[in-house]
Amino acid sequence: MNAVGIDVSKGKSTVAVIQPFGVVIAAPYDVSHTDSELAELARFIKSLPGETRVVMEYTGTYYEPVANALHNSGIFVSVVNPLVIDDYDTNRVRKVKTDKHDALRLASFAIDKWLKLREYAPAEDTRRTLKVMNRQYEQFNKILVMQKNSFIALLDTCFPNANTLFTSPRRDSDGHEKWVDFVLKFPHIECVSKLSFSAFKVKYQSWCKKCGYQFSEKKAEWIHAYSRTVSATMPCTEAVMKMVTIAAEQLNSMLETLSKLRHEMDDLSSKLPEYDVVMSLFGVGKVFCSQLIAEIGDVRHLKSSKSLVALAGIDLPPDQSGKHDAKSRSISKCGSPFLRKTLFQIMTIYLQQHPINEPVYQFLDKKRSEGKPYRVYMIAAAHKFLRIYYARVMQVLC
Repeated sequence: MNAVGIDVSKGKSTVAVIQPFGVVIAAPYDVSHTDSELAELARFIKSLPGETRVVMEYTGTYYEPVANALHNSGIFVSVVNPLVIDDYDTNRVRKVKTDKHDALRLASFAIDKWLKLREYAPAEDTRRTLKVMNRQYEQFNKILVMQKNSFIALLDTCFPNANTLFTSPRRDSDGHEKWVDFVLKFPHIECVSKLSFSAFKVKYQSWCKKCGYQFSEKKAEWIHAYSRTVSATMPCTEAVMKMVTIAAEQLNSMLETLSKLRHEMDDLSSKLPEYDVVMSLFGVGKVFCSQLIAEIGDVRHLKSSKSLVALAGIDLPPDQSGKHDAKSRSISKCGSPFLRKTLFQIMTIYLQQHPINEPVYQFLDKKRSEGKPYRVYMIAAAHKFLRIYYARVMQVLC
């Protein structure tokens, strides 16, 4: 009975091997994440007499090379949530935090939880790629919001409220938004107001045809009239127009990047068996479908729908001690924040669309009619949604 604890970090790991009653077989030592050293580590572990199990923590993506190499060598590997390890063996006053100590603690955890350890199973390449792509999509989305806010602040000095001139949704082919392309053509309010309506109409119609937008004479008339009612604080100089043009081009570049990612994510997720089932859920379009599948992964790895709720971090841990029994509890937030965000956006669609025949909306509306606070009925509806998701997807995968 050999317990191997591996404390994983970027580029290297610290390995320790112990047996019951604290017998140290291998004192903590470092292993680089190279093919040769990982192969040597696998040979060493396999040479140990008796049954051997390896335990390591989830550490971003750093653990994957080690876990995959050992798993592919036929070694039992268990990857554990860091919160579980953090709560383990805390009966000490002086806190010790070193890689060597952590490796020994992981090995001790393996001894104590030997029968409860769950074997690691590598995710499919498609699911792993989809999850990484979704994380990149979320990061780019944050950058887009910052760029857009900065650009709108700049426009308010030379073309006030230009971002409100059009209500058209972003174009699916390239992700462009009509108001951004419009500002590229007319970067200053005076580019419109100093023209006669007939001259502006010709330019606007030519721009619509070139960029693939629908032309409306009433819209052109309204924009021209609006341009003569507001004034800019920045002068209409070549430098100012160049500054606006560069900012608009940068924003368009980010919109195009996100559009490519959305299409690629949809293409990847469509290859998975649960794609059609997830797409059939109310409020789930191509983007939300890809994000749900990316963050939830293969539901067959989960014991029940309660495990899926915990994965999202919207479970309610019990809070009771003596005579104290809390009636109001907060969600754990120990799961994926990206999944919680997607769930909240889907629940918002339920509120906006009022699909009275949908069970999730009926449950949400019931909690709302009982006088529950906004966050309470939104989380309750998310619970219901995940339970339905789990049941329907399991029918397809099993």
